[in-house]
Amino acid sequence: ELALKSLGNEGLFLFSSLDTNNDLYLSPEEFKPIAEKLTGVAPVSEFEEEEAPDPSGETLSVVAKFQPLVMETMTKSKDGFLGISHVALSGLRNWTAPAVPMSVMLARQFKAFLPPKNKLDLGDPWWIIPSELNIFTGYLSNNRFYPPPPKGKEIIIHRLLSMFHPRPFVKTRFAPQGAVACIQAISTFYYTIAFRIHAEFQLNEPPDFPFWFSPGQFTGHVVLSKDSSHVREFKLFVPNNRSLNVDMEWLYGASESSNMEVDIGYLPQMELISMGPSVPSVIHDENGNVIDSRDPTGEAIQFVFEEINWQREIPWEEAAQKLEVAMYPFKKVSYLPFTQAFERAKAEKKLVHSILLWGALDDHCLSLPTSGSGRTLRETVLESSPILALLNESFVSSWSLVKELEELQSNRENEFHSKLAELHLEKYNFPVEMIICLPNGTVVHHINANYFLDITSMKPEDAESNIFTFSTNFEDPSTATYLQFLKEGLQRGKPYLQ
Repeated sequence: ELALKSLGNEGLFLFSSLDTNNDLYLSPEEFKPIAEKLTGVAPVSEFEEEEAPDPSGETLSVVAKFQPLVMETMTKSKDGFLGISHVALSGLRNWTAPAVPMSVMLARQFKAFLPPKNKLDLGDPWWIIPSELNIFTGYLSNNRFYPPPPKGKEIIIHRLLSMFHPRPFVKTRFAPQGAVACIQAISTFYYTIAFRIHAEFQLNEPPDFPFWFSPGQFTGHVVLSKDSSHVREFKLFVPNNRSLNVDMEWLYGASESSNMEVDIGYLPQMELISMGPSVPSVIHDENGNVIDSRDPTGEAIQFVFEEINWQREIPWEEAAQKLEVAMYPFKKVSYLPFTQAFERAKAEKKLVHSILLWGALDDHCLSLPTSGSGRTLRETVLESSPILALLNESFVSSWSLVKELEELQSNRENEFHSKLAELHLEKYNFPVEMIICLPNGTVVHHINANYFLDITSMKPEDAESNIFTFSTNFEDPSTATYLQFLKEGLQRGKPYLQ
């Protein structure tokens, strides 16, 4: 109360965003972001002091390519952003180019991507940055402007993402956090490492309120020597193959409990690419003498690199799928594209288990602002063993974005696909609808995620009058209720599959 009286609402909001341990005291470390902002001077980090360029080490030139968010893809654009102040979106509107178009990095810094000794099999994932959040720990505060100092393997990822924007958070507010990787290819001296990173950016600074920009994922690969002295190739990017790939959330007040606005949109391009293999920063002749990096005519010396002969490798799609399952255990069940799911269901004489969402189910950018969050769905029932077993045995699963089905419905080139989309959209209620249907698209059962979470949070005695009842076979009421939902769908649909 004293702090509120001294600082006022907005002052206390800024203070608490810096006071990371909530002790009402700003340590020098907590005050550092403001000091750097006011002085314009950022101290050299301990890491950079320790990793002073090795005269014989190699450097890698990395370029950033960025096309800003297409504002018209935001749902709020349909009403002309009515009710949204220009200030709230200023950080987004002003972000039109990468913060650092080109950067030269030490090849040795990419050591963070090398596998641990017990993860040398193709496609066997490990965590570069482990996720520290789950359904029980909740999520991190929205009321923050400046990222905490990165440590250990976070440093290289923080530096790479800082090429896009100066305030990347390598640990997201929501699970699953972190970065995961696996070996895609092995040669005598090299690995190709595939990786997936969940990170987000804070686009606003005081006195504005926080604006979180969360791409669905960053993925890519690095080809590097097993001793990390040489990087042959590096690429990191946000996939742009779906119609929506970024989640945005922004606060409207000076407290953690303030109203939050949520939207999703499409980002055409966000990628980092190496300009070529890493090269020595200093060149020696065969006698160990330092020689000029340019020939007598002034032309830069051209390096010739040996061809890498891969002994074992797996396709990129397989590596990406392994990383996806590591991030999202619910993906142990295959979720097929919408129309493909119905083709498979017809061939296998199974029902379709479909999830229709406003935002993506298997990207970090699933942020549905109500209690019916698909985030909760995927972190609880869809990961549970009984649900995974029944889905694999009796259903063909799919998930779709509402926007994609609206486009499919309006496309009259394929009337059957258009009808499938129409039957789904008829049953949809915001934000998530779980649907069970026949291979011809007829819906036999459906339930809204908000309603599902409401009834599974009830006490069993309060839920007796409901259409769903609790099983005593499982301790978790949400698993029991979803299992019953699937079984009722099977019971209703089975006669039509004969």
